[in-house]
Amino acid sequence: MDHAARCSIVIRAFNEEKHIGRLLTGILQQTMPPGEIVLVDSGSTDATLSIAARFPVRIVSVRPEEFSFGRSLNRGISQTSSHLVVLASAHVYPVYADWLEQLLRPLDDAQVALSYGQQRGYEGTRFSEHQVFAKWFPERSEPRQGHPFCNNANAAIRRELWEVHPYDETLPGLEDLAWASWAMQQGRAVTYVAEAPVIHVHEETPRLIYNRYRREAMALRTIRPGERFHLWDFARLFASNVASDMARAFRQKSLLREARGILSFRWMQFWGTYRGFSHAGPLSGSLKQVFYYPSEAAGAAARPARQATRVDYSAHGGEVGERD
Repeated sequence: MDHAARCSIVIRAFNEEKHIGRLLTGILQQTMPPGEIVLVDSGSTDATLSIAARFPVRIVSVRPEEFSFGRSLNRGISQTSSHLVVLASAHVYPVYADWLEQLLRPLDDAQVALSYGQQRGYEGTRFSEHQVFAKWFPERSEPRQGHPFCNNANAAIRRELWEVHPYDETLPGLEDLAWASWAMQQGRAVTYVAEAPVIHVHEETPRLIYNRYRREAMALRTIRPGERFHLWDFARLFASNVASDMARAFRQKSLLREARGILSFRWMQFWGTYRGFSHAGPLSGSLKQVFYYPSEAAGAAARPARQATRVDYSAHGGEVGERD
């Protein structure tokens, strides 16, 4: 079945001039190119739009003061015509030329509402975030998983289900988790596809890491009001994850180089989570500015070899140094 002919791609972007050309190049080299590409821009002030204009892309806009992840996705999906929609962050790019084919294959099963693919770091990814990627996106696929975790940086959904239940535009994050939870409540399945990897380029200062985990904790508290994250949880998880990361770095003979970064990342991750759970009230305009428009610049199991063709990124200086 020609998956891509019935597929649209929606990309969310804000000031992604360093990455958008690489992603669009990777999309156009797919074994089954998509029927259309929609770029949802939320106020870029760099060259993002001029770079995107060199590609067969339809550009739609969300005003910065109106932005949320859910609203951006809803605006983009509303402009599509295919019954399968692939969702991608502008700072990811596919590793293999069969990325779309692999990501969409589970949706041949009419009961599957959503599939999401693997995410990997690159040579500039912080050591601890490599561990997060390895835990959240393992090397083994999981069809019909028993939980709603997913990630819209590399995912595909059925448009007909989105028409019934669009993304929640009020959440500061985790709109993907909320949507997948709803889909599973309808008796639909969520599938993880390890064979559809992307490189996810996070270029975050410690403050941006804190902001990311804080807003996601605020969203989780809204989605699951019974969830709690106490100061003891912060201390316990910070200590246990630092210990695990330090041990792995020691085994890899990189402890001296990585120790400071491990402490910084894990502190910001769990302190941001604690502060997000402690927040009371709605997401204010000032918090939206902090979360979405910041002023700052921005060890796993052995990976099985694949015979698939890798995407050629030589026109963009090659791949952004993937690290196993």
